[in-house]
Amino acid sequence: MSWTARLVLAAALVGVSGVWPLLAHRESASIVIVTGQEATAPVPTLMEKSQNTLANQDVADQLFLRLADVGPGMVTAGDQGFVPMLARSWTRRDSLTLVFDLDPRARWHDGAPVTSRDVLFTMGRARDPAIAPRLANVTRRIASVEAEGEHRVVFRFREVYAEQFYDATFHTAIVPAHLLERLPPNAKAWTEFAARPVGSGPYHWVRRQQGEFIELAANEDFFLGAPAIKRVIVRVAVNADARLNLLLAGEADATENIPPPITNIDRVTESKHLRVVPVPSSNLGYLLFNQRDPAHPGQPHPILADRDVRRALILALDRPLLVRAVLGRYGDVPFGPVSSQLWIHHGAPTPAPQDQSTARRLLAGRGWVDRDQDGVRENRNNAPLAMNLLVTASSQQRQQMALMIQQQLREVGVKLDVIRVEPAVWAERRAAGDFDIDFSAATQDPSPSGLAFSWTCDGPGNAGHYCDRGADSLLFRAMASPTADRGLWHQFLRRVEEAAPAAFLYGQVYVFGVNRRFPEVIIRPVSSWGSLWRWPAPRS
Repeated sequence: MSWTARLVLAAALVGVSGVWPLLAHRESASIVIVTGQEATAPVPTLMEKSQNTLANQDVADQLFLRLADVGPGMVTAGDQGFVPMLARSWTRRDSLTLVFDLDPRARWHDGAPVTSRDVLFTMGRARDPAIAPRLANVTRRIASVEAEGEHRVVFRFREVYAEQFYDATFHTAIVPAHLLERLPPNAKAWTEFAARPVGSGPYHWVRRQQGEFIELAANEDFFLGAPAIKRVIVRVAVNADARLNLLLAGEADATENIPPPITNIDRVTESKHLRVVPVPSSNLGYLLFNQRDPAHPGQPHPILADRDVRRALILALDRPLLVRAVLGRYGDVPFGPVSSQLWIHHGAPTPAPQDQSTARRLLAGRGWVDRDQDGVRENRNNAPLAMNLLVTASSQQRQQMALMIQQQLREVGVKLDVIRVEPAVWAERRAAGDFDIDFSAATQDPSPSGLAFSWTCDGPGNAGHYCDRGADSLLFRAMASPTADRGLWHQFLRRVEEAAPAAFLYGQVYVFGVNRRFPEVIIRPVSSWGSLWRWPAPRS
């Protein structure tokens, strides 16, 4: 390791009294996963708004189980191809009714049995928009959930559609009613439980050192089979260089995505004790245009409410160049808000190429002209064409792209200030609409129906205030189709592209780094570490 790399690693560990002994003396049958964000509330039905993070979901996937998981084929339509979890089997009574039989062996970590009471309690929370608006939106077509005895649950749906089973099983894992149902429903009342969650999954909670790590231990009584990896340590290092150096130095066993620059992938590949694992990603990166004034949310944005201006900003960008420079061969430019994991990505139209001359013409046509010849356009009131771009400090690749975007927009007379903030501040500002342009990165559901969350007028994740009722109609028609109608989905994507609510920059292939002492690695796009309990024991 170079002298510089050693300095970065040393700086990352200074003052972390709880982490260093843990890492230095860890067991051979353990894994240390280093991540850039801390899981602060890894509890299903609590992961809303600013808590809707990949860090929370990754830890929750170790602690809690769904009724069933999406299978290896990533098919979300129909009732086949799913993997039993809490439900050992299921049947269909009619086109609107699904019946799940729970596995009687399933137990909570405190020894209590998992029953239909737990499913009803969880789904009641998930379907309540006052408690979980995101979940309530994606489960809105579930009409009722009822119990028939302790181990049978009946889901009834409001309409016939292809993803009933997916909606019943994917969106939330089950939480223990016997510990939670007497608590007030608000998140604050659940603080104590969130600090020491009790689940039914392959790992149970051990401890948290705030800002440093979370430790989990194997559930030796796990009804689907005790994990061979006995301890999981989720180590937090916000700095991307620190994460990489922890991996290279052997102080971490795995990281979810090797940070840019691209040469970092080569460094991992060249390391004798590491290997890279490319994984299809549900990650979508885009510039989200706020169509409302951050200072006066009830009013249109003085610049970005204009569709022609938004279109000009998109055309000013050389998006393939951005992708090549930062992601190399591990990304592409999407058409619309679609990651490469979604099946509707295939056959979609080609994104518009860079066209700076048209961008300049559009801006001039809307009254933005460089009247004082300082390189920045002004409107008729001499207000400059200047905005801020909000970027999280946890993403090196977004920061790198942001600087290139700043330069490309400058070439057409746009002044863009890059505002770099810590992850918690970024999430708060984004949720509050306190930005002009946000450099967003969405981790999408396996189903295209999840697009309704952020890209419909009433979607709870619609932070940019994009609204096109015609596009909504196309999306809901595509969702309601009993068949996989790619044509309907592509009509929706074309409508979104025409409205220009965002500049869709990249769909990404993740490149994981994993220590070679793990002989078989199972990493799924839908849940990075969700299959960890199935990994064979590591070599000593």
